[in-house]
Amino acid sequence: MAYLWVKAFHIVFVASWFAGLFYLPRLFVNLAMVAPDSHAERERLLLMARKLYRFSSLLMVPAVALGLWLWLGFGISGGWMHAKLLLVVGVLGYHHTCRSLMRSFERLENRRSHRWFRVFNEASVLLFAAIVVLVVVKPF
Repeated sequence: MAYLWVKAFHIVFVASWFAGLFYLPRLFVNLAMVAPDSHAERERLLLMARKLYRFSSLLMVPAVALGLWLWLGFGISGGWMHAKLLLVVGVLGYHHTCRSLMRSFERLENRRSHRWFRVFNEASVLLFAAIVVLVVVKPF
């Protein structure tokens, strides 16, 4: 019974964390499109990005902790799990890359186009889809 509770909350926190990862790069697209003289719009978008990053980081912690509990506490294993863990490391890197990109906007050092951020935005979707397929299908 405990396994199902842990699994349910893991899914809730992972989905919530990814919601932030889906939207944060979209804010970067908007930031990259802001006119240089539009300080109010830039600051509003940066405030939104900071708050979303902070909230997503708070959601990441229980998502990862509950995932570790499922893996180590309940002995979930298999080749698919190793692949999933590799992708989770990629998601953690993506999350922290978002922080770095946000900092570059704060320092007025962003050199990337809104098109680049549109492509970057899709990486989180691909990671999420790959992880879900590995967990549900367990191909190996």
